[in-house]
Amino acid sequence: MSVMLFKLRGVEDDEADDIRALLEAHDIDFYETSNGRWGLGFAAIWLHDDTQFEQGKNLIQTYQVQRYEDAQATYTELCAQGEQPTVWKKFKQNPVQVFLVLLAILIVAIFVLSPFVLL
Repeated sequence: MSVMLFKLRGVEDDEADDIRALLEAHDIDFYETSNGRWGLGFAAIWLHDDTQFEQGKNLIQTYQVQRYEDAQATYTELCAQGEQPTVWKKFKQNPVQVFLVLLAILIVAIFVLSPFVLL
């Protein structure tokens, strides 16, 4: 019986590729479903054989812990070099984009709060 192993919604492409390669390297038979054309489907990695579920789950959990530790190490290294991402650095890189996002937030706030202010 098929069993869902890993949801792909919100997963970065490189992480999904790594998980596929990990499952293939350990001879775990799987298939994948996508969101579909309109994004209404359920993107996930499924196992054909539910007896491999625990093995696959453990492999993915180990991989995700290692990925988290690598990301933390990279961030710590950036902080030590003084190159960590900050709001000011984002603003200096893309001032127009930051301005448009702030403008959109302001417009949404005006529409949301206007019924309460204009009584």
